Amino acid sequence: MILAGIYGALISSFLNVVIYRLPRGQSIVSPPSRCPNCGARVRPWDNIPIVSWLILGGRCRDCRNPISIRYPIVEAVGSILVVLVVYRWGVTPTAAIYAAFSLSMLVIMMIDLDHQIIPDAITIPGTVLALVLVNWTEPTWVDALIGAVAGFVVLYGVGEAYHRSTGIEGMGGGDIKLAAYMGAMLGWKGVLLTIFIGAFAGSLAGIAAMLIGKGHRRTALPFGTFLAPAAVITLFYGQALIEAYLSLIFRR
Repeated sequence: MILAGIYGALISSFLNVVIYRLPRGQSIVSPPSRCPNCGARVRPWDNIPIVSWLILGGRCRDCRNPISIRYPIVEAVGSILVVLVVYRWGVTPTAAIYAAFSLSMLVIMMIDLDHQIIPDAITIPGTVLALVLVNWTEPTWVDALIGAVAGFVVLYGVGEAYHRSTGIEGMGGGDIKLAAYMGAMLGWKGVLLTIFIGAFAGSLAGIAAMLIGKGHRRTALPFGTFLAPAAVITLFYGQALIEAYLSLIFRR
């Protein structure tokens, strides 16, 4: 588990680069990591996940400008996700796929939070790979295919209905493609549960924003910011949540 945590932190250090550069159209491999304030190249010993940020006091070694605490937070969350996946599925191909999926959700959540976009460079290849690698994941191929279609159709339908009734764009294309990606990975039951959890969380956030005067009924929220963590919750606890709901219904 310690090795899984270290591995997750190292990957997530690179994910910080992806989160920063991908929505800006920059290469994620070149140039090497640099301070966003002064442009100084980050030395290898200053690029150790979490540890370097703590040693440097959250500041660049060269210009001493603050480095966002989000960097070590992303590394820590990524590390925890990989540990949880390995604990659940062991050191297996399934764990590798689900770790990649979980980390991609982390990237999508942060990019959507910052820029209100969900990159096709993640969701489209992710959907294809989820269908190709379905033999090593829990849904059947048919379930994964139906899930991808269901996710796409449901969010497209919701967005179109909202647009026609209000004249306001209700769902971005990135959200719809994200739903297809999640459906291919989680199956049709999983993607419907994910959409429900994400919509519920988004509604609570919208209500909270209105209560504190930071929004109104038509304030646009980055839905991917809620869908992505909902997908991770479904990955780990979806089957248990579905069974608990069904048992409650049939008990009545």
